[in-house]
Amino acid sequence: MRFTLLCCALIAVTTARAEQVALVGGTIINPADGEITEHGTVLIDNDRIAKAGANALPEFTEFSGRTIDCRGKFILPGYIDTHVHFFQSADLFTRPDGADLNNVRPYKDEVAWIKSHLDDTFARYLRCGITSVVDVGGPMWNLEVRKRANATAKAPRVAVAGPLISSVSREKLDLGDPPIVKIDNVDQARDFVRKLAEQKPDLVKIWYIVDKDHPVDAFRPIAHATIEESHAHHIRVAVHATELETARAAVEEGADILVHSVVDKPIDDAFVKLLQDRHVILCPTLVVFERYGRVFSHQLNLTPEEQKWGNPEVIASLDVTKIPADKLPDRIKDALAKPEEALDRIKKIYDVALPNLKKLEDAGVTIAAGTDAGNIGTIHGPALFREFQLMKEAGLTNMQILQCATSNAAQLFGGETGAHLGKIDNGYFADVVILKSNPVDDIAHASDIDVVIKSGVVYPADSILK
Repeated sequence: MRFTLLCCALIAVTTARAEQVALVGGTIINPADGEITEHGTVLIDNDRIAKAGANALPEFTEFSGRTIDCRGKFILPGYIDTHVHFFQSADLFTRPDGADLNNVRPYKDEVAWIKSHLDDTFARYLRCGITSVVDVGGPMWNLEVRKRANATAKAPRVAVAGPLISSVSREKLDLGDPPIVKIDNVDQARDFVRKLAEQKPDLVKIWYIVDKDHPVDAFRPIAHATIEESHAHHIRVAVHATELETARAAVEEGADILVHSVVDKPIDDAFVKLLQDRHVILCPTLVVFERYGRVFSHQLNLTPEEQKWGNPEVIASLDVTKIPADKLPDRIKDALAKPEEALDRIKKIYDVALPNLKKLEDAGVTIAAGTDAGNIGTIHGPALFREFQLMKEAGLTNMQILQCATSNAAQLFGGETGAHLGKIDNGYFADVVILKSNPVDDIAHASDIDVVIKSGVVYPADSILK
């Protein structure tokens, strides 16, 4: 057995391919069961973890690779963001259906920019230790994003849904390949799912929108047909449902995943039991609820991580005061005129959403971390660390938050790939983040990243965006 000791901070170049690597002397944190192994070793053989534990290296007699000295460091599974949208950039122009700024930047130019910057977006996820993401809905070209990510070394693993099935349409987003498709009847729903199933999506997504023109019960038959047809093709269904009765209806009709918090009222015990009995996964996406209002009212609260690792063009666009006043839509003008009202609305949402999250966590419902990144102001990659802050405010422990972003998130990712994500264990994918400080002591340390390993390829964190 031969090996050369290298310090994590001194790795000069990124490996071009996976190899045999031993991570020696670090503290292994497995949030799945809360197990912490001090002075541990993780042996990586190509894209898999071969062995992990306190005395792994002496037992691995065939090891002929190099070692990385991780003494004083903390070794965790790579993070997973289970709610992103690659068809959105997070800039001010990415949702003209919510704030129409076509007179400043045509939406077709926005989409072209997004497509041309996909590799940059992938790299920003990796810089944040996010080695897998779930894209919960977009145009059919979303499926090409998955293919591209899988063929790109410096990219997270990607699971995708196709266009969102909804009771409403969003014409301003339709350039011929709409991300949201209005479905009017049960037969149309089934036909659309069959068409989508041919593309082998990882999920089908329902956008369950309720307003005075679209009551909960009116869309239930379509939700039922969509879910039943999806399950017939062995595809799980995720549902956007932010009202308690919408979420309840979605789960009663068979939804596998709820991709937002309930924000209109406190959840009741019957709803909690329903999620328990049906083994539904919930992704709270807390950060997205504040970002539209804060951007439009010029009160954006980007974290240091977002400022450092978010795309600078995207961030620069979010200053609404740079847009000529005569080109601002009324929604932004109103927010600028009464900024305190925007913060009050956000507070009211969190006064409901945060206790709801704590109640579900305490009840043992599976919570998977996700951000809804790509929406205006919710930055691809580092928005996850703001999500962690809000989960902490909800009362989750640091270990619970880490579990939400690793082993729980792997369950939402799903499939054979998801079954081998989210743990530092034998046979799991070698997707690893090495931290300089302990996130179990303080969740803020989750962004103190020294090295990211994806599929066994080692990336010094500071090299990823260069």
